[in-house]
Amino acid sequence: MEDTSQLRQAALAWLEQARHLPSIPQAVTDAALAARPEWDDLSNAVVMVAPISEHRDLYGKLTGDWLPRWPVVLGASGLADATRLIAQGAAVPVEEVADSFVAFCTASAPGVEDWLLLTGDLPESARVPLGQYTLQTFTTDELKRLGPMPALHGLQPGGLDLDLLSGAPFVHAPNPERTPDRRGTHWFETAGPRPEARHWRALLPLILWSEDLLHIDAVFRAERGRYFELNRNDVPTTIDTVASRHGTPVEFEARKTGSFYLAPADLPRMQAFCYAVTAKIDAVMAGATSGRTLPRKRARRLERAARHLLQAYQRTTSDNEVWEQEIDELHLGYVIALEALIASPNDKHDGISKKMQARTAALFPSALRELVTKAVREAYNARSLYVHGDLLKEREGSERQTELRALRLIVRQVVLRWLILTPHDTEDLAPRLDAAADCRSCEQAIDEPLRTFFEEVTTRDDIRS
Repeated sequence: MEDTSQLRQAALAWLEQARHLPSIPQAVTDAALAARPEWDDLSNAVVMVAPISEHRDLYGKLTGDWLPRWPVVLGASGLADATRLIAQGAAVPVEEVADSFVAFCTASAPGVEDWLLLTGDLPESARVPLGQYTLQTFTTDELKRLGPMPALHGLQPGGLDLDLLSGAPFVHAPNPERTPDRRGTHWFETAGPRPEARHWRALLPLILWSEDLLHIDAVFRAERGRYFELNRNDVPTTIDTVASRHGTPVEFEARKTGSFYLAPADLPRMQAFCYAVTAKIDAVMAGATSGRTLPRKRARRLERAARHLLQAYQRTTSDNEVWEQEIDELHLGYVIALEALIASPNDKHDGISKKMQARTAALFPSALRELVTKAVREAYNARSLYVHGDLLKEREGSERQTELRALRLIVRQVVLRWLILTPHDTEDLAPRLDAAADCRSCEQAIDEPLRTFFEEVTTRDDIRS
């Protein structure tokens, strides 16, 4: 094990000299600090303990030589922030800062990860595998350790209060194709799909688990132990009140959680459900690289349906607060998702609406089929009127909101049931649904696999209904 005492002593000496620097922040910028004579001592200590052969990310070429880069060694490590705080008289735990600096310089460069901050209220220390992704909640201390200088949290004015995020659900996954890019969050990127569409394979099992709405609040990149740039403005908050010891109401800022809730007792069942659904998704998407036409089309149809469903979810703040001008567009998105899965590559255009109704209804228990048929028929008729520029029947806003919610819940169930039933080889699901719609004795081919799946992975009524 390499001796890091020299680098630690150099860091402590650097922090000691900070007590004699000007207290004005503009006078102790990263560039100004790198121009001080003490920088050479610190830089030489980095070279001794963290050579370029093992820590290429710390170095840059200057006048023909490879030298430690001050934007990384001072800026990215957080050492410059600690220096400024000491110059301003803040009580900085220098021993802990020195240890963090040594760990930053000597650790291997971490991989870049995609992180999504979601709405929702999940149990403490929840962890749900989602294929290459993981849904996880963190304590405040765990979140602090994701950055380079845990000891500085709470000392920097205007910084993110990590207590707001204690217990918040994050979806994260390694992204080997991305290089470190430290320009903040990337909510609206100029290239590529929106985040809810890009990360649909992680989000789809979650919205299939519960009918409660789930949203992405922020999307950012992280390098564990080095970079965790979630900004304060990216966390939607609200003001809550709590009674003090004397009964007086006290206001405090809290993260908006939305309606998605998971009780601790439900966590094992959610883990089992998400594992099973993720396996179904992976099996279908494996067809994208198949040499056969039907598996490739089936993978594209699933991705298309998921993207439209998730984009509609992201634009639905709550079931009673959909923007009036967007109701028809969200309605169209749900119908596209429905048709992407239920239509067959062999279908002719004539009679497609009735086939959609019958096949969709065949996915549900007999007692619900008439209701589902009516809902799909009305949704399909409204879709046709909308895309052809005709006027829709005037209805109260609350009635349209209710219909939109009902359609969302049906489509959500259709996606889940399609995943459970769809073959992964060259067989098409549509003929089985057609047979079940026309023949009661054929219903068992649909009902039995659904019943087996729900009994094996969960007993939640809102999933089985």
